[in-house]
Amino acid sequence: MEFTFCERETDCAAVGGRPYSGPVTQASTNPAPEYPDHIDAAVLKIAGVVVLGAIMTILDITVVNVALPTFQTAFTGIDDPLPYSTVAWTVTGYTLALATVIPLTGWAADRFGTKRLYLGAIGLFTLGSALCAAAQSIEMLITFRVLQGLGGGMLMPLGMTIMTRAAGPHRMGRLMAVLGIPMLLGPIMGPILGGWLIEHASWHWIFLINLPLGVGAMVYAWFVLEKDAPQPSESFDFLGMALMSPGLALFLYGVSSIPGAANGDYGYTRVWVTAIAGVLLVVAFVFHSFRPEHPLLDLRLFKNRNLTVSIITMFMFVAAFFGGLLLVPTYFQQVRGESALVAGLLVAPQGIGAMLTMPIAGTLSDRLPVGRIVPVGLVVIVIGFFGLTQVTETTPYPLLIAELFVLGLGMGASMMPLFTSALKTLRAHEVARGSTLLNINQQIGSSVGVAVISVILTAHLNASDLAKPAMAATLDPTLVDAVGGAAAVAAGLAEAAAAFADTFWVAWVLVVLTLVPAFFLPRKHEQLAMVDEQTDGVPPVILH
Repeated sequence: MEFTFCERETDCAAVGGRPYSGPVTQASTNPAPEYPDHIDAAVLKIAGVVVLGAIMTILDITVVNVALPTFQTAFTGIDDPLPYSTVAWTVTGYTLALATVIPLTGWAADRFGTKRLYLGAIGLFTLGSALCAAAQSIEMLITFRVLQGLGGGMLMPLGMTIMTRAAGPHRMGRLMAVLGIPMLLGPIMGPILGGWLIEHASWHWIFLINLPLGVGAMVYAWFVLEKDAPQPSESFDFLGMALMSPGLALFLYGVSSIPGAANGDYGYTRVWVTAIAGVLLVVAFVFHSFRPEHPLLDLRLFKNRNLTVSIITMFMFVAAFFGGLLLVPTYFQQVRGESALVAGLLVAPQGIGAMLTMPIAGTLSDRLPVGRIVPVGLVVIVIGFFGLTQVTETTPYPLLIAELFVLGLGMGASMMPLFTSALKTLRAHEVARGSTLLNINQQIGSSVGVAVISVILTAHLNASDLAKPAMAATLDPTLVDAVGGAAAVAAGLAEAAAAFADTFWVAWVLVVLTLVPAFFLPRKHEQLAMVDEQTDGVPPVILH
């Protein structure tokens, strides 16, 4: 989920967290355009374009989660599954690509125009989907997932910009009731749709389904969106991007290679060289960020205490939550022997819980200090994850469903208030850059969490001689005799379940540690600096 802030009614368009300075900036010197109070047909047509783009990107994030066990055997066979830490890169690569294009989108919209860039983003996402479906190896699939992410990462911020320009800030609240539907339903429908496609067609169709949606969205956008006149403004920090993106990728690649080195597949040199090279690039990026006038990420904003505390809390929260939750569909399929569809249905209660509490938390964050909301949500997540640390190969499903529902309740109560708190005390001219920093922090935190948690699970499974053969026999019963019979399979599944439980303990500890920075979140109402600085007294519009 991404949040973009518009700074004024007269130039209320932000792309990827940067103010859009094309035609909208010119409008700031002219009288503000007149917008009707009702949602007219023209705005609804444009909303349809944005909803299509949102559906494609949000569903694609969630449908892949349930497919990871399938990817482990799709390219090598059931008797020789790929390590979980390897196939998890289909998620990590996608989220890293999202983080890369968030700051690039604003500059590109200035340079090429919003409509052109939106069409190009849909085209790139659709092309990446087609290539993913045609992948012949896990390396090809990961590469094409990155390509998908480069296109998908631009669709949400661009869509929010298009909607704001068409509807005006004062109607965005009503439109969000429509635009928020795919964001809330994605975590529920994505795993179910992914499981159904895998079970009744093949894994290729979780990507092929994007082709008709993408082509339809491009045709729709071509006729509905108005032409815009691109006007290049500020320069882009290409050096910053060249340091940050490869640095993060190399560091996470080194971390994810630890299980392979431990198994003797290759030496630890591969781990340390790539990880250290990544760290050096990231450190160089940090020092570089204080030099340009318009850096890729404005790290000067860390002088703001509330923003710093919120970013630390958000990073730890998304790393623990999304890293740990990614294991659940795999547990259902490989330990409990469920199909991808059933696994998707069993994961859906988490999305239902989030859908219930997210709007409530958003309303409460306007009335109560965020320091009194987020810790409650985190405690709820701690309770949910503690239940998962007790999983065995025979844990009753009603108990697991209840625990996932509780996790969803906590997630919905934590995510939006954290974003709101981070930006409330920033000056109006800082909000767009703060939004960029938060969005990238969220994507990086998720990438780190997925990489680290998947490495820990892989290491635990590798430590057992029976776990992986037993899980293979669960997927293919003809292998039962080959792995030592029913007794050996039962023992192996018990060890596999223990490996998942131990990994959930890591996620649980991370959430508990997240309570430490959350304790420093504001516990009293604070002055909204962004309102004080605006000449028209109109607060930023939050688009999520």
